This record gives sequence, C-alpha cells and structure tokens, in this order.
Amino acid sequence: MIFRHIRDWDDAYANGPNIPGGDRWPDAWVEPAATFRRNLEQAERAEIDVAYGSGERNRLDLFKPEGEPVGLVVFVHGGYWRALDKSFWSHLAGGALAHGYAVAMPSYTLCPTNSIAGITREIAAAITHAAGLVQGPIRLTGHSAGGHLVARMVSATSPLSQALQQRIAHTVPLSGLHDLRPLRRTQMNDALRLDEAEAASESPALLAPIEGARVTCWVGGGERAEFLRQSELLANIWVGLGAQTAYVAEPDRHHFNVIDGLADPDHPLTQTLLG
Repeated sequence: MIFRHIRDWDDAYANGPNIPGGDRWPDAWVEPAATFRRNLEQAERAEIDVAYGSGERNRLDLFKPEGEPVGLVVFVHGGYWRALDKSFWSHLAGGALAHGYAVAMPSYTLCPTNSIAGITREIAAAITHAAGLVQGPIRLTGHSAGGHLVARMVSATSPLSQALQQRIAHTVPLSGLHDLRPLRRTQMNDALRLDEAEAASESPALLAPIEGARVTCWVGGGERAEFLRQSELLANIWVGLGAQTAYVAEPDRHHFNVIDGLADPDHPLTQTLLG
C-alpha cells in the first residue's frame, strides 16, 4: 500500500518551477494577445476597458463575432488571485468567436488589496454587466484561480441573480482550485489572507451546485498532482449533489498550455465549452 502525504505545500502548488521552460510564461502570452486585440479593434469588433464597477481594475474587454452573437462566453484569468490581468489572454477568444459567440474578459482587484470573497463579487458584477450587453446563453470558463471563480458562479451561494444563473448553459473550470483550505498552508497565503471561515465559504467543493449546473472540470494531464486532484474532486462531489459533471485530463498538457485550445475553433476544449 502506498500512502500519499504532502510535506511541501508550496511545491505542491508551484507550476513554473516544475514545467521545463516554465519561465517563458506569462510573457509568452503577451504578443499573441496584443496582436489579436489590435486586429479586432481594427475590425471594430472589440470594446476595450468597459467599466463594470468603480474600481481601477473593474474593466473588461468585449470581443464580438461577425454578425449578431449567438451567446456570451466569459473567460476569467488566473494568477493565484494575486497577479496578471485581462490583457494576457485576448487570443483565447478566437475559438468561441469563430462559432458566433461574443467573449468577455474581465480584470479584477487583486489580493492582498482585495479578498478572494471580494474578487468573487467583482466577477459576478463583470458577468452581470457583460450579460446585459449580449443576449443568449452564457458559458463560463476560467484558468487556475479563474477556474475557481467561474465554479463559484454556479455554487449555491453564487452572487449572480437567479435570472442570470438560469442563462448559464455550461461552466468549464480549467485547472481550477476548488478547495481553498490547502492554500492556507502555503506562503502565498501571506497575500491571500485566507482564514478558515473564508477558505470554507469560498471553496466550491465545499458548497452545493446551483440547480441545473453543468460543469466540465478540465485539467492538463501533466499538471501537478494537486491540480489533478482538485479538478477531479469537484466533478466527483458535485455529481453526487445533482449537477451534470465531467472530468477531462487532457494528455500532454501542463498548467500553462492547457488553455491553448480555447484559441482553436476545432479543438476539443472549445467544442466542449460550446457543446
């Protein structure tokens, strides 16, 4: 019998140092995102820095397909709630745009200025604002911390209105963090400032799903064991609470390239999100 025991919690959640060439990211996303954004602006199919709240970072970018949108995709970025912004990910809208969806990408106020509970409320405000601009079904996806945040939107204590919850057709957390309690053991908690109560109240895996939730937990097959466990955990728990769930570990993908499929209209990730 083999027992698993985590002794180094910082290493368990460290991505870059455990990926060959991991120091290329996030810089590797900057140029393709900027080029994509510039092209959409020139085609008059981008609204940049749309305010959804009063905070300095309460801004979203809205990318529009050719013709009337058939619905809305919202992508929420990661960075362990402490880093990055919407500008790194614009090119990931390409897959959904090709299928006629508008795509909203919000920034949010980071920790330690904000709390994770506060970020949850900001993302709800961003989705609410974007949903007022685009009609039709809503599909949510987000990476890492963003995966956590989109799962929170379809948790029983979601800050979204009941009417808006009913528009959500599918939620796809990518390498999401769904039980926040282990993060209290890491050094990053100096910035996250999670106490026991907030770690519990903001963990989707410790909450029930909303009625009718349909969730696909997608993760790279080559990721850290904790990310694989966290994704499988939510799919496992929520199917027992009435949600439709699936768990996908995409082969030959790590934490930083697992999101690449969103840029490709024909990739299984895009097809799953929109299917």
